[in-house]
Formats: sequence, C-alpha cells, structure tokens
Amino acid sequence: MRNRRLFALLSMMINCVVVAVTFGQDQNGFISAEEEVFEPVYNYEYIPDFTYDEVNNRVKNMETGMPFQLNETIFAFINYFTVRNREYSKMTLARKEIYFPLFEKALKKHGMPDEIKYLAIIESGLNPKAKSYVGAMGLWQFMPATGRVYDLHVTRDIDDRMDPELATEAACKYLKSLHRMFGDWELALAAYNCGPGNVRKAIRRSGGKKTFWGIYNRLPRETRGYIPQFQAIMYVFKYADEHNLILEDGTFPVAHEAVNFDQEVDLNRLAEISGVCLEDLEFLNPSILRNKIPHSSKSFALKVPKAQAEYLAANKHWILDTISIQQERLIAQQIEEEPEKKQEPEKLIYKVQRGDALGKIANRYGITVSEIKTWNGLYSNTIKVGQHLTIYQNSGAFERNIAADNTTKQDATFVKGNPKTYIVQPGDSLWLIAKKLDGVSIEQIKRLNKLNNNNIKPGQKLIIG
Repeated sequence: MRNRRLFALLSMMINCVVVAVTFGQDQNGFISAEEEVFEPVYNYEYIPDFTYDEVNNRVKNMETGMPFQLNETIFAFINYFTVRNREYSKMTLARKEIYFPLFEKALKKHGMPDEIKYLAIIESGLNPKAKSYVGAMGLWQFMPATGRVYDLHVTRDIDDRMDPELATEAACKYLKSLHRMFGDWELALAAYNCGPGNVRKAIRRSGGKKTFWGIYNRLPRETRGYIPQFQAIMYVFKYADEHNLILEDGTFPVAHEAVNFDQEVDLNRLAEISGVCLEDLEFLNPSILRNKIPHSSKSFALKVPKAQAEYLAANKHWILDTISIQQERLIAQQIEEEPEKKQEPEKLIYKVQRGDALGKIANRYGITVSEIKTWNGLYSNTIKVGQHLTIYQNSGAFERNIAADNTTKQDATFVKGNPKTYIVQPGDSLWLIAKKLDGVSIEQIKRLNKLNNNNIKPGQKLIIG
C-alpha cells in the first residue's frame, strides 16, 4: 500500500531539472554553446494513506438511512475516487452546493433517504446537460420514454430532462415506485440503472434472494459496479477532508426567481435589451436547447437572477415588443436585400377529366399546347379520360390563374365589408402590414384588434379601418 502511494506521489512530480542548450555567435564570429538551467518545479498533491480497517471504522461511524457495510468491492472504488481519479471527486464536490439543497428538499418531501442525492453524482457528475451514449439526459439521466411517463417532455426547443427541478421530482417519483416494487432501496437503485425486469430476473436466478449483494452475481456487469460506486461516493463526500479533497474555490447557486413568458423569446436579444447576463440565463435554464423560448400554448417559467427579476417582470411587455419590432425589421431588411431567386419549375401530374382538351389544360396552367405535347411525347392533340399528363410550371402559377378566373375579381388579401379587414399572409408581421397600409400604424392595428403583443398568425383577420 505504501509503495503504491509513493509511486503516485513521484508520478506527479514534473519538470524537475531541464537543461536547454542554445547556439549563437560570439563577437569573434565563433559558434559557442550556452547552457540555460531552469530551477526544479514541483507539481504534486499530498494524498493521505489509508488502510481497509481505517475506512471500515469510519463507515461504522456514518449515520445513514440506507444499509452500508464495507467490502473489498466498495473499498476498491473508494481508492479509485480518492487516489486515481481525484479530479472527478473535486469536480463533483465543487458542484454539490448548487444541486444538493434542491435534492435534499425533494427527498424530504417524498420521505426518502437523504443519501439518494449521491446517485446523481454517479449518473451525471452533477451536470444537468450530461448525455449518455444511449441518449439519456440530465442530472438523473432519463431516457425519452421513461421521461414522458413522469412528464419530462422533449421538443425541438425544450428538453425537460435537463431541468433540475422537474428531473429531480421525476427521479423521486420513479425511485419511490421502484422501492414499492422491491421493498429495498439498494434494489430500487439497481433497478433504476438496469430496469426492474433485470432485477426480477436476477432475483429468480438467485433462488429468490431479495438483497443487492444476494443477487450481485446475477445482475448485469454495469449494475454490479453501480451500487458500490454509489456507496463509495457517499463515503468520499462525508470524509473528503480526511483524504485532502479540499477545494480552494467552490461553486455556489445563483439566487433566482421565475418570470413567465407566453411568446417566443430569443435569450440573446432578451439579455441585450434587459441587461440580464446571458451566461446566467443559460446556467439557470439548461433545458432551453437553442437559446430560445418557443411559442407555446402555455407560458414558460424563465429563471432569472433574483436581483433583476422584479425589473424584468415589471418591464416585460415593452422589452418583448422591442424584441419583436427588431426581429420584424431584420426580416424586412433581409427580404429587401435578398435578390429575387429564380423559381424552379414544379412538376405536376394531371389526370384528364371528361370534357378536357389540350388547349383548355394549357390555358388553365399558363402553358402552351406544344409544351404539353413535348413533355408527354404526344404526336397529336388526342387525349383520353383518365390519362395522366406531366406538366411543368413556375411555383404559384396555378394559384395566379385560379385568382384570375375569380368572377368577383376582389383582392385575395383584403376583404370587403364594414369594418375593413386584412387577412394575415405567411411571413407577415405588424411592421410589414403597417408599411404596406399607408397611414396605418402598428399601435392603431393593435388598438383596433385589442392585441397585447405583436404576435399574429397566417389566416388571422385584422381590422385595419
């Protein structure tokens, strides 16, 4: 044991003595060698030695709500976290102040052992954005299917599995259901890792034993190391000082409050206009995937630093209006600057109806009879009912022809009547509509239609006068 400690200590000493030789010319033009000697630089850390008996005595003095009896497997993981991979232990120790208060509150609410909070260290290293190679996400590493069972939904813009509060609540509910299933917390944790089906199978193959160590050899290999790692981390966190795992600078939570948003918001623009630190918004809201709150039927509770929450809530509407107007102007500018693209012809398959003739079809689609004949290899004007004809035309040509046949000849956008209304088209915004309607402002449109914000949808009717 002491030889192993000595080897670990010596392996961390680097840059002991470095001698560099440089060549140059002296005043007489002869080449001379100059020796440059660097002083020894030591970079090592004191790693306290320990024995199995010392660790066992500490384990016996631990007060836990779960069974913990030291064995060689657990001792090997303790050695791993205190000697071989100290950086991982330090990293998670630095993050505990951010997430442990949240875990402790949730576990107490559900009447669960406080020690279960250490499971998140094994699952994710206390990283809310951690992703496994099989697609599990978040502090508690939920798969999409299991997450949906506990109301953790995934969309293009939001992944609830990376929300610390929602994921912790879901983990508590899932672990409680597993504990009711097996009546043992260690088996519940094992089932959390490999699934309840594998635990039941291990119980059957072991002859009906219902403890983790009783079914240990029947479990999948990964799960056999899962519980020992969990118990080793529990020990390491309780006796970090005895192993010189002392942090110079810890990481602490950011005091925050939630402000509800019921429309699409870009976090970059929100930070720019409101003065809220973008890094704080990203840190407090890890479930937002593309730095954007999406438009939704329900409001989104955005966590913001507590010191700025009151200001943001009081000025939310004008901030959102400012963001919307900026986005509309940017879109309009891009439309004006973008050169008109040559439209690719659309390929249509037309089924000949009773009474059709090539001339009638050509007029309908704004093409010539000769073009139809060329595209379809026709040598005469004869066509049959049910025959399929290939037709190429510019995008939108058919709609324009239909509009031209409209006997009312009214504009497709403006609707006659009192009051005068406008039907919102795809790509429209209040800014673009106001620009199109000379003498009508954004505020007038909003007032006439009792709009609280600048959100409009294609097909929506707006009163414009």
